[in-house]
Amino acid sequence: MAKALPTGFDSEADLDEFMSRPSDEVVADLAEVPGDIIILGVAGKMGPTLARMAKRAAPERRVVGVARFSQPALKDYLETHGVETITADLLDRAQVDRLPKLPNMVFMAGRKFGSSGSEELTWAMNSYVPALAAEAFADSRIVAYSTICVYPFVPVSEGGASESTPVGPPGEYAMSCIARERMFEHFSVTQGTAGSIIRLSYAIDMRYGVLHDVAQKVLRNEPVDVSMGHVNVIWQGDAVAQSLRCFKHATTPIAPINISGPETLSIRTLALRLGQRLGRTPVFEGSESDEAWLANTGRAARLFGYPQVPLELMIDWVADWVSRDLPSLDKPTHFEVRSGDY
Repeated sequence: MAKALPTGFDSEADLDEFMSRPSDEVVADLAEVPGDIIILGVAGKMGPTLARMAKRAAPERRVVGVARFSQPALKDYLETHGVETITADLLDRAQVDRLPKLPNMVFMAGRKFGSSGSEELTWAMNSYVPALAAEAFADSRIVAYSTICVYPFVPVSEGGASESTPVGPPGEYAMSCIARERMFEHFSVTQGTAGSIIRLSYAIDMRYGVLHDVAQKVLRNEPVDVSMGHVNVIWQGDAVAQSLRCFKHATTPIAPINISGPETLSIRTLALRLGQRLGRTPVFEGSESDEAWLANTGRAARLFGYPQVPLELMIDWVADWVSRDLPSLDKPTHFEVRSGDY
């Protein structure tokens, strides 16, 4: 019998507790993968959720989070929940080499926003750092985060790019993400490292994400840009759960897997649904393209089933959160950008 899902969240603490709660499947799959877990780049939007879920799913193991920790409160938060922390600059080979080489490594480091005008740093973070990490952690299982942006735009009518679709994106950011994948692939082939590459499409949290962006615009009577036309989204807790379960399905050589929700979602329709819940009539700008960044999640569905949190409930949660003016990360996804420039 499925566990009841909440109708909403009263605070960030409630949200984070639920979002990091491991399912029975996460616990079972991690039980089949021995060893402690280290997370490189834990300080991003999804890292704290993943670290806390991993520790809750396997409380007897070490879970270590690595980042520069420019926000000391995050370091304290992780340690409060049993996650060890190491402050390190992943661009420094010596610091990477000194990290504990635990049996399981999650790679979450990367750079997207601010890429335009600082392309050299974006390439260093998205290609050089993965090379350092892949070489240093050759004996670990690796789950490495990537992005749907490595694919070209695909026709909306075709249901999304599959893992076998040739990469070929617009923009330097996305090309640097291909470089990230190629570094992990190279060292997997040459060193025999097993792993999975997570091609993620739009994880949803109450404080950020496509639904949050659209809801805020609808609530403020600001135009919703529908140029991208369509997207896939997934609850962040489900994205993290599937990522951790990928340790069980690691392959040599390392291989990609698309992780997102199975539905192809119209931005216009999402805005209208949010408008109904928020008592607003959305204002639109632009026109829908017949091509978008979309993922076919058939492989993930076969391995993991349907995500725990359905789309309509996510829409309800986001509308409720935004209507009560609860906290936002103020980090727009720029889902509408088609040039690849961030």
